[in-house]
Amino acid sequence: MSYKAIIFSAPSGAGKTTIVRYLLNQGLPLEFSISACSRPPRSGEKDGKDYYFLSSKKFKQNIFTNAFVEWEEVYEDMFYGTLKSEINRIWENEKTVIFDVDVFGGLKLKKALGEKALAIFIAPPSIEELGIRLKNRGTETSKSLAKRLSKAKKELAKKNDFDFIVINNNLEIACQKTLEKVRNFLNS
Repeated sequence: MSYKAIIFSAPSGAGKTTIVRYLLNQGLPLEFSISACSRPPRSGEKDGKDYYFLSSKKFKQNIFTNAFVEWEEVYEDMFYGTLKSEINRIWENEKTVIFDVDVFGGLKLKKALGEKALAIFIAPPSIEELGIRLKNRGTETSKSLAKRLSKAKKELAKKNDFDFIVINNNLEIACQKTLEKVRNFLNS
């Protein structure tokens, strides 16, 4: 078995998680990488399923012992990262690791995993369309929407650093294009 990984990154609202869920239901030898975080679980979230929930102290200990492939302090004292043990667990099960991570985490993973990884960027058709999608979710205040769109502009500027860009103008077509690219990568 050759160990492989597929990294998905996108601005919030571009459709990345929907495409990842689609791929996980296609009968391919893929397994989702569960990230670690230092925030408390939200209602309904379970440790080891949604995230590995670590205290800030435990997260920092793992940073110190080099237990992460990549990690980021997203907000003060709120960390997210990918444990090396999680990747090894999936590879030991003879599966390809699939990541759903933010753009900067995706680039760190791409650098760390090198040739083993295919890094895919899911892009909205335009920043205006992304704004409409985020507004239609009904979860954003005008302040949080402005913050997300500002971050999205920085993330979109990094899209050419990825191996493949999928413009999610039509979800069905985006899923099919992504599935074809992933199958080719798995068979290479």
